[in-house]
Amino acid sequence: MKDRETAPGDGIRSLKTSRVFRIINFELYSKPNKVIMALGLASISFTFGYLVYMRHQYEKMGYYPAVAEDGHHEVYKQRQSKWD
Repeated sequence: MKDRETAPGDGIRSLKTSRVFRIINFELYSKPNKVIMALGLASISFTFGYLVYMRHQYEKMGYYPAVAEDGHHEVYKQRQSKWD
């Protein structure tokens, strides 16, 4: 590796490290990629929106979230009238 002048804001890039450290911690040395960040944000937003949509569909069909008998899981039960 060449010795180069460090500039303010270089952060960890200015330290002398081994190749193994650089390979394992690749994200510390790569520059941010806006396209990849946008795709990640879009996919997380789509996933969250889908979960909200599915929950709304269950509630519209007459199901409600309830805690299971073991107390650890959430299950959907269909609403029943007390008259049935």
